Amino acid sequence: MNRRRLRVLVTNDDGIAAPGLRWLAKAAHEEGCDVVVAAPEREASGTSAALTVVTDEGRVRVNRADLPELDVPAFSVAASPSYITILAGLEAFGPPPDIVVSGINRGANAGHAILHSGTVGAAVTAANGGARAMAVSLDVLTAAMADSARGGAAIAAIDAVDDADRHWDTAAALARRLLPWLAGTEPGTVVNLNVPDRPLDGVELREATLARFGQVQMAIAETGEGYVRVAIEERGDEQDPGTDVALLAGGHATITPLRSLSHATDVVLPPDVIGRG
Repeated sequence: MNRRRLRVLVTNDDGIAAPGLRWLAKAAHEEGCDVVVAAPEREASGTSAALTVVTDEGRVRVNRADLPELDVPAFSVAASPSYITILAGLEAFGPPPDIVVSGINRGANAGHAILHSGTVGAAVTAANGGARAMAVSLDVLTAAMADSARGGAAIAAIDAVDDADRHWDTAAALARRLLPWLAGTEPGTVVNLNVPDRPLDGVELREATLARFGQVQMAIAETGEGYVRVAIEERGDEQDPGTDVALLAGGHATITPLRSLSHATDVVLPPDVIGRG
């Protein structure tokens, strides 16, 4: 009896033209999965699980896309990553996916800052709909901090590196390695994978807790009449051992199982107001 191939949706928040998307789709395809790619037509970073979409008379704009050197169906969609995963579950791009893989994001998604990530948001939304999901990100900041002054210089150094020279293959290889395991987990399972921007040889995968914050933080750079200008800065505080940010700084890849939104049963509500009209 022929077993049905694993159906995998590949999406991201960096947009349909992002190199990490192609590497991730290639990895799933080479693993023997039935792959479909659907990604935002433009960058949608920081959208979290937002359900944003561009419509024309109620129609979502969806166009066929070509991915160089990869023969899988691909679609450019005028919507956020999370909206795209919902469309996929409704069979907008063919049979619904068993697994959604989101990425490879250009930059780590670590710590509690993942709340704001469109990459992670797509995975969590897919898991909330019953699919298994994995968010995949490439840590491009740690190496920049090692080669540059701290703070703004390190952030600026990220853009000085040609994306073609980054180690997308390392992140893709680790994601591919996890796919068979993920396929055997309970529906709704979601994991967050962060990978250092270095060759695969010698990179160890460690389970990590979420750091209290992410790698960077927002700061007020300037205020004036009618405006505020913000800047992105590296966090200078010490990271707790065993967290994703600390392990990434040590050159390790990290994996963290995540839980979709659920009822917080440990919160005690005031009994004197419950039930009052």
